[in-house]
Amino acid sequence: MDYIKRLNESIHYIREKSNLVPSIGLILGSGLGSLGDKIDDPFIIPYKEIPNFPTPTVEGHKGQLIIGQLGGKNVIAMQGRFHYYEGYSLEQVVFPVRVMIGLGIKNLIVTNAAGGVDENFSPGDFMIIKDHINFTGQNPLIGKNIDELGPRFVDMTNAYDKELIALAKRVGKKIELPLHEGVYMWFTGPTYETPSEIRMARILGASAVGMSTVPEVIIANHQGVKVLGISCITNMAAGILDQPLKHEEVVRISHMVKDKLEQLIIGILSEM
Repeated sequence: MDYIKRLNESIHYIREKSNLVPSIGLILGSGLGSLGDKIDDPFIIPYKEIPNFPTPTVEGHKGQLIIGQLGGKNVIAMQGRFHYYEGYSLEQVVFPVRVMIGLGIKNLIVTNAAGGVDENFSPGDFMIIKDHINFTGQNPLIGKNIDELGPRFVDMTNAYDKELIALAKRVGKKIELPLHEGVYMWFTGPTYETPSEIRMARILGASAVGMSTVPEVIIANHQGVKVLGISCITNMAAGILDQPLKHEEVVRISHMVKDKLEQLIIGILSEM
């Protein structure tokens, strides 16, 4: 089926369920989905009910859209995202972002669980993403460009909006939540990086590493949507503490600090 037709099918289905027009999209990463439970007057749509949507397979990802109000703003939140390592094409991974943009969002806040490369970080810290490194060799815009959605060549100079970064810093200071700022490097996963790969990432300028986020950010920039990215540092990357990495620990740390992240994002939303 034609891509635009599939996109419009999904958008139409959601609009039939809720007439709220969201201005801000939220993508909630591993273990961070509880923010969706704070949305007022929520309308919940499981991904499996939405035409053409994939379904997540990873622990810590509920797999549903929530439409409602948060911080006084109309929002649409993804409780659970899709990853390239799950076997989905990048077209499938970014499809929900295209749908959210079609529903009306002008700003996108993406969160993720990441491994700390910067040795000044500690598990439970938060990092505002100021830039990213796509180390996968993959890009969701490879292939025929859909001119109705955006340009063939996309400027990524300010992939993460400077005004939103400044706003996040102000809110962090107001609520006395220390925030790091750094560069996120995308690896495909599902293996965690080797100690040698982490040394390479540090040399290349990465502050944290992860297995998501970059495809969604590329698509948001393709369609002129402003992006704020926040990483929860759930573990130190391979070779730093000389201990094995486990997804259960990622989820545990995410749950431990989720209240702080919720306070930060609600504060940001209220001032947007």
